[in-house]
Amino acid sequence: MWEFCRKHGVIASIIAAEGAGLCFGLLCTTQNVWGDFFHSLQEAVLTGFIIGTFVIYPLVLTVVEFICLILGIRSARVIRQGKIFDLITFVLGFIYTALYGVLMEICFDKDWTETLYNSEVHTPVFTQAWPTVIAVVLVAFTGYLILTYVPLRKLPPLVIVSSIAAIYLGMAECILWSVQIFARLEYLIMCLAPFVYVMIGIKTIRNKILEWNPEMEENRTYRCRWLKWCNGVLAKSRRWPAAAFVLMWPLLGILVCLLVLFGQQPDAVIKAWTETSDWSLSQRVAPQNIYYDEHYLCTVAAGGHEDVVKPRRLGVRHGHSVIVNRQLCVANAFEQILEERAPRFHRHVRRFYDTYGFPVAKAIHSPYIADLIYFLMKPLEWLFVIVLYFCDVKPENRIAVQYTGRLPKEVRDVVY
Repeated sequence: MWEFCRKHGVIASIIAAEGAGLCFGLLCTTQNVWGDFFHSLQEAVLTGFIIGTFVIYPLVLTVVEFICLILGIRSARVIRQGKIFDLITFVLGFIYTALYGVLMEICFDKDWTETLYNSEVHTPVFTQAWPTVIAVVLVAFTGYLILTYVPLRKLPPLVIVSSIAAIYLGMAECILWSVQIFARLEYLIMCLAPFVYVMIGIKTIRNKILEWNPEMEENRTYRCRWLKWCNGVLAKSRRWPAAAFVLMWPLLGILVCLLVLFGQQPDAVIKAWTETSDWSLSQRVAPQNIYYDEHYLCTVAAGGHEDVVKPRRLGVRHGHSVIVNRQLCVANAFEQILEERAPRFHRHVRRFYDTYGFPVAKAIHSPYIADLIYFLMKPLEWLFVIVLYFCDVKPENRIAVQYTGRLPKEVRDVVY
């Protein structure tokens, strides 16, 4: 078993993760196994696959990268396996982080200036600065590829140090991302991939420092005195980390200048994290989220085109802010009258609405559908207004106070 793991580390890691996930899935469905064996088995396999792929395997990759970091260059087989795991971690780390963000309702394309709904959260990175962030990632990854796949004997020390400086930039961005994301404990899992990326950077730099042999410089000649002096200074690999830290700043400056030519702001490196809301480094305060109610007329008022549904103001429903228009207020006022004058009939109407209204609300995913429902509800709105004008002394007062948390005076007199 151990020999198989050493020779086929990737396959062994997948088998371990999926096996652990399957065991967890079987434990979760043990109570129903004897009732419907095949259905329970299918449920256990599906649950195990999801847990093994999206929960356990990221942890397995983290443990593997930590082992590779500790073992260093003691084994050529470990180095080869480590390169494969590095590429897998780079790809899956990005996919997992994006997926976790979507599941946690982080809107990566919504800046702090936009109003969100329910539990949605604004992007942790200023959308206009995404090109700068991506460019830093690509530069860091290029530095990793040079150090990992180009033989060290073919690299001048200055190129090596420049690659380490590029990796430093990527590690700094990983740290910034982790600090930014760690605004809430539930986002901790989104810090896992950047943490592993930092381990990969440290491992790559350390391996190259230990691999360097000063004898590689003996057969090299340089016509340029400055280049000869630089390579003479960098002939000792222990100087590389400090030299790379110094070189990192001019490398960042060159990168910023190039990005300015493509329309990025010079301070985009900073604004990427500060021009945000809801996060640790955020300097902006976003508008309060609006509660997107499953009441389908609430959905229409909030989701339709403004010129059509004519939203009037913010209201309060179940302790959350909602957008209200006249149609919504009229419908709620009519229901209020119905509840006061015919409570038994109102219970039947409410049961019918709860049965069929909520599914309709969930199907409204387009402003045009919301507009269509608004027009279809117009005849009922007129009917509700007629009933209100026949049954209420001050119908417009009743309509006006809907979703404000207050009752009209004549209603308060009856209730209290």
